[in-house]
Amino acid sequence: MPTAPEISIIVPVCDEEGSLPRLLEALDTLLPSLPQPAEIVMIDDGSRDGSFALMRDAATTRPSLRVARLRRNFGQTAALAAAIDLSRAPVLVALDADLQNDPADIPALLARLEKGYDVVSGWRRIRKDRALTRRLPSWAANRLTSLLSGVRLHDHGCTLKAYRRWVLEPYGLYGEMHRFIPIFASWAGARVTEVEVRHHPRRTGRSKYGLGRTYKVVLDLLTLVFLGGFRTKPIYFFGAPALSLCAAGGLAALVFAAQFVNQHVLGSPDTWVQPVTLLLLAVFLTTIGVYMLLMGLLAELLMRTYFESQKKKTYLVGELVNFPAVDADEGR
Repeated sequence: MPTAPEISIIVPVCDEEGSLPRLLEALDTLLPSLPQPAEIVMIDDGSRDGSFALMRDAATTRPSLRVARLRRNFGQTAALAAAIDLSRAPVLVALDADLQNDPADIPALLARLEKGYDVVSGWRRIRKDRALTRRLPSWAANRLTSLLSGVRLHDHGCTLKAYRRWVLEPYGLYGEMHRFIPIFASWAGARVTEVEVRHHPRRTGRSKYGLGRTYKVVLDLLTLVFLGGFRTKPIYFFGAPALSLCAAGGLAALVFAAQFVNQHVLGSPDTWVQPVTLLLLAVFLTTIGVYMLLMGLLAELLMRTYFESQKKKTYLVGELVNFPAVDADEGR
Protein backbone atom coordinates (compact mmCIF):
# COMPACT_ATOMS: atom_id res chain seq x y z
CA MET A 1 0.00 0.00 0.00
CA PRO A 2 1.30 3.52 -0.74
CA THR A 3 0.58 4.73 2.80
CA ALA A 4 0.15 3.02 6.13
CA PRO A 5 -3.51 2.25 6.81
CA GLU A 6 -5.36 4.19 9.48
CA ILE A 7 -8.39 1.88 9.36
CA SER A 8 -8.42 -1.92 9.24
CA ILE A 9 -11.63 -3.64 8.20
CA ILE A 10 -11.39 -7.17 9.59
CA VAL A 11 -13.62 -9.90 8.13
CA PRO A 12 -13.81 -13.51 9.35
CA VAL A 13 -14.93 -15.80 6.53
CA CYS A 14 -16.27 -19.34 6.65
CA ASP A 15 -17.98 -20.89 3.61
CA GLU A 16 -19.21 -17.61 2.14
CA GLU A 17 -18.30 -18.16 -1.50
CA GLY A 18 -21.72 -16.97 -2.62
CA SER A 19 -21.59 -13.61 -0.83
CA LEU A 20 -17.91 -12.73 -1.27
CA PRO A 21 -18.12 -11.21 -4.78
CA ARG A 22 -20.82 -8.79 -3.66
CA LEU A 23 -18.95 -8.07 -0.42
CA LEU A 24 -15.73 -7.28 -2.28
CA GLU A 25 -17.63 -5.06 -4.67
CA ALA A 26 -19.24 -3.21 -1.76
CA LEU A 27 -15.85 -2.75 -0.07
CA ASP A 28 -14.30 -1.52 -3.33
CA THR A 29 -16.98 1.16 -3.41
CA LEU A 30 -16.57 1.97 0.27
CA LEU A 31 -12.79 2.39 0.59
CA PRO A 32 -12.40 5.56 -1.54
CA SER A 33 -15.12 7.26 0.52
CA LEU A 34 -13.44 6.66 3.87
CA PRO A 35 -11.76 9.65 5.51
CA GLN A 36 -8.43 7.83 5.95
CA PRO A 37 -6.44 5.10 4.15
CA ALA A 38 -7.85 1.66 4.90
CA GLU A 39 -6.91 -1.98 4.52
CA ILE A 40 -9.09 -5.08 4.47
CA VAL A 41 -7.95 -8.15 6.38
CA MET A 42 -9.91 -11.31 5.58
CA ILE A 43 -9.38 -14.49 7.57
CA ASP A 44 -10.53 -17.76 6.04
CA ASP A 45 -11.64 -19.89 8.99
CA GLY A 46 -11.35 -23.35 7.50
CA SER A 47 -13.79 -22.86 4.61
CA ARG A 48 -14.65 -26.00 2.64
CA ASP A 49 -15.94 -24.19 -0.42
CA GLY A 50 -14.07 -21.89 -2.77
CA SER A 51 -13.96 -18.90 -0.40
CA PHE A 52 -10.20 -18.84 0.06
CA ALA A 53 -9.42 -19.24 -3.64
CA LEU A 54 -11.79 -16.39 -4.42
CA MET A 55 -10.18 -14.13 -1.79
CA ARG A 56 -6.66 -15.08 -2.88
CA ASP A 57 -7.47 -14.19 -6.49
CA ALA A 58 -9.09 -10.93 -5.41
CA ALA A 59 -5.98 -9.95 -3.44
CA THR A 60 -3.82 -10.10 -6.57
CA THR A 61 -5.59 -7.02 -7.97
CA ARG A 62 -6.30 -5.24 -4.69
CA PRO A 63 -3.22 -3.97 -2.79
CA SER A 64 -5.43 -3.02 0.16
CA LEU A 65 -6.73 -6.58 0.59
CA ARG A 66 -4.77 -8.94 2.83
CA VAL A 67 -5.87 -12.55 3.19
CA ALA A 68 -4.92 -15.29 5.64
CA ARG A 69 -6.13 -18.87 5.84
CA LEU A 70 -6.32 -20.78 9.11
CA ARG A 71 -5.44 -24.46 8.97
CA ARG A 72 -8.86 -25.55 10.16
CA ASN A 73 -12.05 -24.06 11.52
CA PHE A 74 -11.22 -22.46 14.87
CA GLY A 75 -14.42 -20.43 15.25
CA GLN A 76 -15.36 -16.80 14.74
CA THR A 77 -13.64 -15.53 17.88
CA ALA A 78 -10.30 -17.09 16.93
CA ALA A 79 -10.64 -15.79 13.38
CA LEU A 80 -11.23 -12.28 14.69
CA ALA A 81 -8.24 -12.65 17.01
CA ALA A 82 -6.10 -13.59 14.01
CA ALA A 83 -7.41 -10.59 12.06
CA ILE A 84 -6.64 -8.25 14.95
CA ASP A 85 -3.09 -9.60 15.23
CA LEU A 86 -2.46 -9.36 11.49
CA SER A 87 -4.00 -5.92 10.97
CA ARG A 88 -1.94 -2.74 11.24
CA ALA A 89 -4.22 0.25 11.74
CA PRO A 90 -5.03 2.04 15.02
CA VAL A 91 -8.75 1.77 14.24
CA LEU A 92 -10.41 -1.55 13.49
CA VAL A 93 -13.87 -2.31 12.14
CA ALA A 94 -15.19 -5.87 12.41
CA LEU A 95 -17.61 -7.02 9.73
CA ASP A 96 -19.36 -10.29 8.90
CA ALA A 97 -18.86 -11.73 5.42
CA ASP A 98 -22.47 -12.75 4.81
CA LEU A 99 -23.62 -9.21 3.88
CA GLN A 100 -26.37 -9.22 6.49
CA ASN A 101 -24.48 -6.24 7.89
CA ASP A 102 -24.11 -3.43 5.37
CA PRO A 103 -20.54 -2.18 4.72
CA ALA A 104 -22.08 1.19 3.86
CA ASP A 105 -22.77 1.68 7.59
CA ILE A 106 -19.05 1.73 8.42
CA PRO A 107 -18.66 5.52 7.93
CA ALA A 108 -21.39 6.12 10.53
CA LEU A 109 -19.46 4.05 13.07
CA LEU A 110 -16.22 5.87 12.28
CA ALA A 111 -17.93 9.25 12.58
CA ARG A 112 -19.15 8.36 16.06
CA LEU A 113 -15.67 7.09 16.95
CA GLU A 114 -14.27 10.51 16.01
CA LYS A 115 -16.55 12.12 18.60
CA GLY A 116 -14.40 10.71 21.37
CA TYR A 117 -15.68 7.18 21.78
CA ASP A 118 -13.42 4.13 21.94
CA VAL A 119 -15.94 1.45 20.92
CA VAL A 120 -18.94 1.91 18.64
CA SER A 121 -21.27 -1.08 18.46
CA GLY A 122 -23.80 -1.69 15.72
CA TRP A 123 -27.45 -2.05 16.71
CA ARG A 124 -29.57 -4.15 14.34
CA ARG A 125 -32.78 -2.51 15.41
CA ILE A 126 -34.81 -4.08 12.59
CA ARG A 127 -33.48 -7.61 12.17
CA LYS A 128 -34.24 -9.73 9.13
CA ASP A 129 -33.98 -13.07 10.92
CA ARG A 130 -36.45 -15.67 12.09
CA ALA A 131 -38.32 -14.53 15.18
CA LEU A 132 -38.35 -17.77 17.16
CA THR A 133 -34.89 -19.14 16.53
CA ARG A 134 -32.90 -15.90 16.18
CA ARG A 135 -34.59 -12.68 17.32
CA LEU A 136 -36.22 -13.95 20.52
CA PRO A 137 -33.11 -15.74 21.91
CA SER A 138 -31.00 -12.72 20.91
CA TRP A 139 -33.35 -10.32 22.71
CA ALA A 140 -33.23 -12.42 25.89
CA ALA A 141 -29.43 -12.78 25.72
CA ASN A 142 -28.95 -9.03 25.19
CA ARG A 143 -31.15 -8.16 28.15
CA LEU A 144 -29.36 -10.66 30.39
CA THR A 145 -25.93 -9.51 29.24
CA SER A 146 -26.74 -5.85 29.86
CA LEU A 147 -28.15 -6.68 33.30
CA LEU A 148 -25.20 -8.75 34.48
CA SER A 149 -22.44 -6.66 32.95
CA GLY A 150 -23.83 -3.18 33.57
CA VAL A 151 -22.99 -2.21 29.96
CA ARG A 152 -26.30 -1.24 28.36
CA LEU A 153 -26.33 -2.16 24.68
CA HIS A 154 -29.30 -3.26 22.64
CA ASP A 155 -27.30 -5.65 20.48
CA HIS A 156 -24.21 -7.21 22.02
CA GLY A 157 -24.11 -9.89 19.31
CA CYS A 158 -23.73 -7.62 16.29
CA THR A 159 -20.32 -8.23 14.70
CA LEU A 160 -20.28 -4.80 13.04
CA LYS A 161 -18.30 -2.74 15.55
CA ALA A 162 -15.54 -0.12 15.44
CA TYR A 163 -12.69 -0.19 17.96
CA ARG A 164 -9.59 1.75 18.83
CA ARG A 165 -6.73 -0.74 18.91
CA TRP A 166 -5.73 0.02 22.48
CA VAL A 167 -9.09 -1.34 23.58
CA LEU A 168 -8.36 -4.75 22.04
CA GLU A 169 -4.70 -5.28 22.88
CA PRO A 170 -4.98 -6.12 26.61
CA TYR A 171 -7.43 -8.98 26.10
CA GLY A 172 -7.07 -12.47 24.73
CA LEU A 173 -10.17 -13.74 22.94
CA TYR A 174 -11.32 -17.22 23.90
CA GLY A 175 -14.43 -19.32 23.40
CA GLU A 176 -16.96 -17.00 21.76
CA MET A 177 -16.01 -13.90 23.71
CA HIS A 178 -15.82 -11.54 20.73
CA ARG A 179 -19.36 -10.31 21.39
CA PHE A 180 -18.31 -9.15 24.85
CA ILE A 181 -15.38 -6.92 23.83
CA PRO A 182 -17.37 -3.70 24.54
CA ILE A 183 -17.95 -4.98 28.08
CA PHE A 184 -14.25 -5.62 28.73
CA ALA A 185 -13.48 -2.23 27.21
CA SER A 186 -16.05 -0.44 29.35
CA TRP A 187 -14.72 -2.07 32.50
CA ALA A 188 -11.26 -0.80 31.49
CA GLY A 189 -12.54 2.78 31.21
CA ALA A 190 -13.27 2.97 27.49
CA ARG A 191 -16.18 5.05 26.21
CA VAL A 192 -18.73 2.76 24.57
CA THR A 193 -21.75 3.70 22.47
CA GLU A 194 -23.91 2.19 19.75
CA VAL A 195 -25.23 3.24 16.37
CA GLU A 196 -28.28 1.87 14.59
CA VAL A 197 -27.27 -0.08 11.49
CA ARG A 198 -29.11 -1.83 8.72
CA HIS A 199 -29.65 -5.57 8.63
CA HIS A 200 -30.37 -7.61 5.51
CA PRO A 201 -31.74 -11.12 5.09
CA ARG A 202 -29.19 -13.78 4.17
CA ARG A 203 -29.25 -14.36 0.41
CA THR A 204 -26.68 -17.13 0.04
CA GLY A 205 -25.02 -19.74 2.21
CA ARG A 206 -26.09 -21.12 5.56
CA SER A 207 -26.18 -19.37 8.92
CA LYS A 208 -23.64 -20.57 11.48
CA TYR A 209 -25.84 -19.45 14.36
CA GLY A 210 -28.90 -20.99 15.95
CA LEU A 211 -30.49 -22.12 19.18
CA GLY A 212 -27.66 -24.60 19.69
CA ARG A 213 -25.33 -21.72 20.53
CA THR A 214 -27.53 -20.34 23.31
CA TYR A 215 -25.95 -22.39 26.06
CA LYS A 216 -22.49 -21.29 24.89
CA VAL A 217 -23.51 -17.64 25.20
CA VAL A 218 -24.82 -18.26 28.73
CA LEU A 219 -21.62 -20.04 29.78
CA ASP A 220 -19.42 -17.34 28.21
CA LEU A 221 -21.49 -14.69 29.99
CA LEU A 222 -21.03 -16.48 33.30
CA THR A 223 -17.29 -16.63 32.67
CA LEU A 224 -17.30 -12.95 31.75
CA VAL A 225 -19.02 -11.97 35.00
CA PHE A 226 -16.62 -14.15 36.97
CA LEU A 227 -13.53 -12.68 35.31
CA GLY A 228 -14.83 -9.14 35.54
CA GLY A 229 -16.00 -9.13 39.12
CA PHE A 230 -14.14 -11.91 40.92
CA ARG A 231 -10.83 -12.46 39.15
CA THR A 232 -8.81 -10.91 41.99
CA LYS A 233 -11.12 -12.08 44.80
CA PRO A 234 -12.50 -15.48 43.78
CA ILE A 235 -13.34 -16.35 47.40
CA TYR A 236 -16.30 -13.99 47.10
CA PHE A 237 -17.59 -15.94 44.13
CA PHE A 238 -17.00 -19.37 45.60
CA GLY A 239 -17.94 -18.29 49.12
CA ALA A 240 -21.45 -17.13 48.25
CA PRO A 241 -22.74 -20.50 46.96
CA ALA A 242 -20.75 -22.30 49.66
CA LEU A 243 -22.46 -20.32 52.41
CA SER A 244 -25.82 -20.77 50.71
CA LEU A 245 -25.33 -24.53 50.53
CA CYS A 246 -24.23 -24.66 54.14
CA ALA A 247 -27.27 -22.63 55.18
CA ALA A 248 -29.55 -24.94 53.19
CA GLY A 249 -27.90 -27.98 54.76
CA GLY A 250 -28.29 -26.48 58.24
CA LEU A 251 -31.95 -25.73 57.56
CA ALA A 252 -32.49 -29.30 56.37
CA ALA A 253 -30.81 -30.60 59.54
CA LEU A 254 -33.07 -28.42 61.71
CA VAL A 255 -36.17 -29.65 59.87
CA PHE A 256 -34.99 -33.25 60.26
CA ALA A 257 -34.35 -32.75 64.00
CA ALA A 258 -37.68 -31.00 64.56
CA GLN A 259 -39.49 -33.76 62.67
CA PHE A 260 -37.65 -36.41 64.71
CA VAL A 261 -38.66 -34.75 67.99
CA ASN A 262 -42.23 -34.32 66.79
CA GLN A 263 -42.55 -38.01 65.92
CA HIS A 264 -40.46 -39.79 68.54
CA VAL A 265 -40.67 -37.46 71.54
CA LEU A 266 -44.08 -35.85 71.20
CA GLY A 267 -45.61 -38.93 69.59
CA SER A 268 -47.17 -37.08 66.64
CA PRO A 269 -47.53 -39.17 63.45
CA ASP A 270 -47.30 -36.10 61.22
CA THR A 271 -44.36 -35.73 58.83
CA TRP A 272 -43.50 -32.48 57.08
CA VAL A 273 -41.25 -33.66 54.25
CA GLN A 274 -41.98 -36.70 52.15
CA PRO A 275 -40.37 -38.65 50.69
CA VAL A 276 -36.91 -38.38 52.20
CA THR A 277 -35.37 -40.14 49.20
CA LEU A 278 -36.54 -37.41 46.86
CA LEU A 279 -35.15 -34.72 49.13
CA LEU A 280 -31.75 -36.42 49.29
CA LEU A 281 -31.69 -36.86 45.55
CA ALA A 282 -32.45 -33.18 44.97
CA VAL A 283 -29.72 -32.11 47.36
CA PHE A 284 -27.24 -34.51 45.79
CA LEU A 285 -27.92 -33.40 42.23
CA THR A 286 -27.82 -29.71 43.13
CA THR A 287 -24.53 -30.12 44.94
CA ILE A 288 -22.96 -32.01 42.05
CA GLY A 289 -24.19 -29.35 39.63
CA VAL A 290 -22.60 -26.57 41.64
CA TYR A 291 -19.31 -28.47 41.84
CA MET A 292 -19.29 -29.04 38.11
CA LEU A 293 -19.98 -25.36 37.47
CA LEU A 294 -17.15 -24.26 39.69
CA MET A 295 -14.81 -26.81 38.12
CA GLY A 296 -15.71 -25.37 34.74
CA LEU A 297 -14.73 -21.89 35.85
CA LEU A 298 -11.45 -23.16 37.26
CA ALA A 299 -10.73 -24.98 34.03
CA GLU A 300 -11.42 -21.75 32.13
CA LEU A 301 -8.82 -19.92 34.18
CA LEU A 302 -6.30 -22.73 33.77
CA MET A 303 -6.81 -22.71 30.01
CA ARG A 304 -6.20 -18.98 29.82
CA THR A 305 -3.09 -19.31 31.98
CA TYR A 306 -1.80 -22.05 29.68
CA PHE A 307 -2.19 -19.99 26.51
CA GLU A 308 -0.98 -16.66 27.87
CA SER A 309 1.95 -17.91 29.97
CA GLN A 310 3.40 -19.70 26.94
CA LYS A 311 2.39 -16.94 24.52
CA LYS A 312 0.35 -19.41 22.51
CA LYS A 313 -2.37 -18.36 20.08
CA THR A 314 -5.82 -19.84 19.72
CA TYR A 315 -5.33 -20.23 15.97
CA LEU A 316 -2.79 -21.46 13.42
CA VAL A 317 -2.08 -19.56 10.20
CA GLY A 318 -1.56 -21.71 7.15
CA GLU A 319 -1.05 -19.19 4.34
CA LEU A 320 -0.63 -15.44 3.96
CA VAL A 321 -1.32 -13.26 0.92
CA ASN A 322 -0.05 -9.66 0.53
CA PHE A 323 1.67 -9.73 3.91
CA PRO A 324 5.33 -8.93 4.53
CA ALA A 325 7.60 -11.87 5.26
CA VAL A 326 6.07 -13.49 8.35
CA ASP A 327 6.47 -17.00 9.65
CA ALA A 328 3.08 -18.57 8.98
CA ASP A 329 3.64 -21.01 11.82
CA GLU A 330 4.18 -18.37 14.48
CA GLY A 331 0.74 -19.12 15.90
CA ARG A 332 1.85 -22.53 17.22
